Amino acid sequence: MGPEWVAILALVALFVVGTLLPINMGALAYVAAWLVGVYSLHLSEKEILAGVSGDLILTLIGVTYLFAIAKNNGTVDLIVASAVRAVGGRVALIPWVMFAVTAVLTAIGAASPAACAIIGPIALGFAARYKINPLMMGMFVVHGAQAGGFSPISIYGTITNSVMADNKLPSSELTIFLSSLVVNLVLAVILFVVLGGRKLMSQRLDADEASTTGRRGVRGEQVLTLVAFLAVAVVALAFDKNIGFVAITAAVLLAMLSPNQHKDAVKQIAWPTVLLVAGVSTYAAILTEAGSPEFVGKWAAGLGAAVIGALILCYVGGVVSAFASSTALLPVIIPIAIPLIGHGGISAGFFVAALVVASTIVDVSPFSTNGALMLANRPDTITESLYYQQILTYSMIVVAAGPLLVWAALVAPGW
Repeated sequence: MGPEWVAILALVALFVVGTLLPINMGALAYVAAWLVGVYSLHLSEKEILAGVSGDLILTLIGVTYLFAIAKNNGTVDLIVASAVRAVGGRVALIPWVMFAVTAVLTAIGAASPAACAIIGPIALGFAARYKINPLMMGMFVVHGAQAGGFSPISIYGTITNSVMADNKLPSSELTIFLSSLVVNLVLAVILFVVLGGRKLMSQRLDADEASTTGRRGVRGEQVLTLVAFLAVAVVALAFDKNIGFVAITAAVLLAMLSPNQHKDAVKQIAWPTVLLVAGVSTYAAILTEAGSPEFVGKWAAGLGAAVIGALILCYVGGVVSAFASSTALLPVIIPIAIPLIGHGGISAGFFVAALVVASTIVDVSPFSTNGALMLANRPDTITESLYYQQILTYSMIVVAAGPLLVWAALVAPGW
């Protein structure tokens, strides 16, 4: 058996074990990288570890450290409260506020599950209080997280852009970000129309009751935190500086202003995500060394038309990600697309955008962390079994139709 097959089978085993057992997939990936690298590819351990992207790891640490400080000093609560008050008492706008706030949180560096964990209980509490369809509200939160999830300074965006750069693909940061934003926004509009959003337009609420946070006023440290997020975006994007260094510098400066308050912020860094990405990116390098991406890509390209191969890869990403970690999947599936990009005349930016969007819109699944968080925070107005059925049915529709529609919009036209 060739090394490309060994690496592929190990990858399948990695996702199966990581899905069935509560073991961090990054840790499993390190084990797989070591075994396949040493015993199939005959690499040294130093060569195996060379696959770790220090830039990516630093970025994950920096942005999640900064977000932890924002959460601790009340900046996140301030964003939520301000957004809810901004609707002016219109109940129909509350789901859109939850969508927008969750999008902002992931766009500025929150892990998608973290953003859903923060906003989900608030959103579903509003759903119970104002008789908003809980499926619509829960899915608005998840789609909001994915809508902002590919900004250049987000976790998904950082992973995707780093993998593209490592594989010498042209930069398409804006294309990928806007593709995810638009697709998730369209899905939210459909949910709003189908699940009774129009009936909410005649309802009003007292905007002041939404949160007590806003009534206490804005503190100086919260203003500084908002300025820090803006500065990170400007310095990293406009001046082309490393996002990881910029974010961790901003976090350290904020921590120095209130050292006692933020002494535990380091513990709130998304360390499981860091381990996940570090391990999977290491194994992704092993896959590349074994020739697996090229092997699978050539097989897909050999199906007769590159666009058909692209559609198959979109479905592979969608189905796998509905049960496994999207964060773990992204560094693996993007390199597989390279042969199709190189030989099929497909736009790298739009194909990767289709691939990553198809692989993340399915996170509404109750087997995915985001979907499970919505189920765990269900309002008392609906039974757990019924809410599970609703989420499962919706996620099956997304898994079945989502990759096809994304492919039809981004790849098939041949942009």
